[in-house]
Amino acid sequence: MTEPLCVASSSCQLEQSPPVRVLTVGLVLNPMAGVGGPAALKGSDGPEIVAQALALGVQSQVAERVRRCLALVGEDLARIRFVTCPAPMGAQVFAALAAAYPNLVCSQLDMPLADHTSSEDTRRAVLALQAQQPDLLVFAGGDGTARDVHDVLAPGQVVLGIPCGVKMHSGVFANNPESAARVLAAMSRGELVTVMRGEVRDIDERSFRQGQVITRYYGEMLVPQELRYMQQVKSGGRELEALAVEDIAAFMVEQMDADICYFIGSGSTPAAITTSLGLPSTLLGVDVVQAGALLLADAREDQLYELASRQACRMVVTAIGGQGHIFGRGNQQFSSRVIRAVGRNNLLVIATKSKLEALPGQRLLVDTGDPGLDQALTGYIPVITGYDDVVLCPVAA
Repeated sequence: MTEPLCVASSSCQLEQSPPVRVLTVGLVLNPMAGVGGPAALKGSDGPEIVAQALALGVQSQVAERVRRCLALVGEDLARIRFVTCPAPMGAQVFAALAAAYPNLVCSQLDMPLADHTSSEDTRRAVLALQAQQPDLLVFAGGDGTARDVHDVLAPGQVVLGIPCGVKMHSGVFANNPESAARVLAAMSRGELVTVMRGEVRDIDERSFRQGQVITRYYGEMLVPQELRYMQQVKSGGRELEALAVEDIAAFMVEQMDADICYFIGSGSTPAAITTSLGLPSTLLGVDVVQAGALLLADAREDQLYELASRQACRMVVTAIGGQGHIFGRGNQQFSSRVIRAVGRNNLLVIATKSKLEALPGQRLLVDTGDPGLDQALTGYIPVITGYDDVVLCPVAA
């Protein structure tokens, strides 16, 4: 449950045609991040270290760094809907910005917090924020905070770290608050932003205090890359386009899980996947593949629904060139009930960068015949554009 914190005025108009859902950003602060640094404690992990730092009079700088980041987003804040936590894990930042940005929209989670928050509070906050289905989850902290986020992060959720800690070895943080602001502004304007996997690492603080630097790898999270926005792609390069499709197909084949059933949609780009597997493909239909074998060729809607109702499945679709539809044009086998059964998180969109670059407004479209589902599918979605190359692209109904 969320409570309104700031309400936008009616003058807020989004200059998008057709309209794209306002970017939804979940924000959580670890207010204790970095307090051990000024106290020469080599980190801030653990309540005893935090207590030492506070006893020495150290003041947290996290809220100010986040406020600085959001202030730099400026007028683009009107294109973002924030969901955050009670103070001291987020709400105080928006209270400080409300007067300067009357169009700022933010809701606050209804969750109790102690004066001095812990790792468990961060994990609870991330779980609660993800229930709001944010396009981007922003967290402020250090490597320890990144570990807490990683522990409970849903598959496919894109995150962005605002650096506020002592130890900053993870590859999931912007270079500084200004860099994070540029990413937020670009996404709010519907620009295509590259998404890559960033490592979550942390230093063993006890060893660090004894002069030893021992880092450990904990996992990876999807992060937008600062200033790696999509550049103009030279048109007319037929061979380059073909190579890009081959790269997409090779990456998809490499990532396929033998326990999952794949619905390969219509179009030449999805067809390249079945071709790479050495299987026949239905260019204008849906083929079902699992463990490198063709289960169904040119499958019907009822067959897809029956499969999706009893086992884990993923849909592979591409955008129609010049239009941008991923559903509702030439792939009606993907009905609303099939899409719901498979789930948005199991939707794999593939397209070359040149195809995305040529789309009107550089956005994807959905037209499933179910307005509620169309709305649920809007927002940002990862699009595989090459070998281990992914961009975030807005979806409109």
